[in-house]
Amino acid sequence: METKVQTGPVFDLGETHEMVRNAARDFAIQQIAPHVMDWDERQFFPKDLLHSAGNMGFMGVLVPEHYGGSGLGYFEYTAIIEQISKVDPSIGLSIAAHNSLCTNHILQFGSEDQKQRWLPRLASGEWIGAWGLTEHNTGSDAGGMLSTAIPDGDEWVLNGTKNFITHGSSGDVAVVVVRTGEKGDSRGMTAFVVERGTPGFSAGKKENKLGMRASETAELVFDECRIPDENRLGPVGDGFIQSMKILDGGRISIAALSLGIARGAYEAALKYSAERVQFGKPISSFQGISFKLAQMATEIEASELLMHKACYEKNIERPMTKISAMCKLYASEACVRIANEAVQIFGGYGYSKDFPVEKFYRDSKLCTIGEGTSEIQKVVIAKQILK
Repeated sequence: METKVQTGPVFDLGETHEMVRNAARDFAIQQIAPHVMDWDERQFFPKDLLHSAGNMGFMGVLVPEHYGGSGLGYFEYTAIIEQISKVDPSIGLSIAAHNSLCTNHILQFGSEDQKQRWLPRLASGEWIGAWGLTEHNTGSDAGGMLSTAIPDGDEWVLNGTKNFITHGSSGDVAVVVVRTGEKGDSRGMTAFVVERGTPGFSAGKKENKLGMRASETAELVFDECRIPDENRLGPVGDGFIQSMKILDGGRISIAALSLGIARGAYEAALKYSAERVQFGKPISSFQGISFKLAQMATEIEASELLMHKACYEKNIERPMTKISAMCKLYASEACVRIANEAVQIFGGYGYSKDFPVEKFYRDSKLCTIGEGTSEIQKVVIAKQILK
């Protein structure tokens, strides 16, 4: 009998998904929720928490078990990011960057020796990973990067600075993409792994950010930093092509992060609107508020369905550049709208740090910028549909 392959959205995600989702929810409530505003105010990156997340299997979600990972797929991965981001998007962002960027780059493009060398420590949370593509002069225009790697015998000498790097100061290992050929040549960049403590490798300025303040963002600085050729990921010149493939999956991460923010803000606003009484009745009974809630709920459902389609395509290894850009674009823009409406529903209290929606509002904006702005997502989508 022929078995039909399901191609639509997956609604029954199974017991493993539910178990993982509940574990992430409980972890966030117990270990993150009590500290959210303290970490935010101090811009404190709780590195020990990420080690604890590793013990839960949250730091190597997509890594096969024989490398010490959880061996799960994108449905479980996005459930973890969403549940943690409902409580603190900063921590969701850090776990997402560690999993989908640094760790996943080594998993997808590393040799067997490289995977054995780095993945077990990353998957266990013993080591925290960073990933460096962006520079001060190059955001979306990665081909114009100035950081270089020059061959010298069986070593490479790295010089330059990467910025806006998650875990730029605290990361134990970084995957960096630097120029090994001509500026502007898509085949002129190569990926390398650099361990913290390597001479010539240091952390630079830490960013003072609007939101996501408990997720560390800092520079990676390379000054005559020598690394062996065995730290090169894949062929010389493949770094940019590798990065674009990594960002396809990374965009699903941002959609999950956005969905967590949207749900957190919506659920807080829904609860508040039922409790807040004006003119003798809960404000949720007024059409002006109820219509806001209806729109928010609809956009959350649409975001989730787009994300789940992208997860499905990724899991079965189909081309998913278009759908990943779509889910990132829609979910990120929706979460900003939803966080904004949540503040509006709370009124004056929404502007106060004593209530959660103020932080969701600040955190949400990063989602429309990180891992490709909304405008770049539209460029990606347009190229796909106009082929």
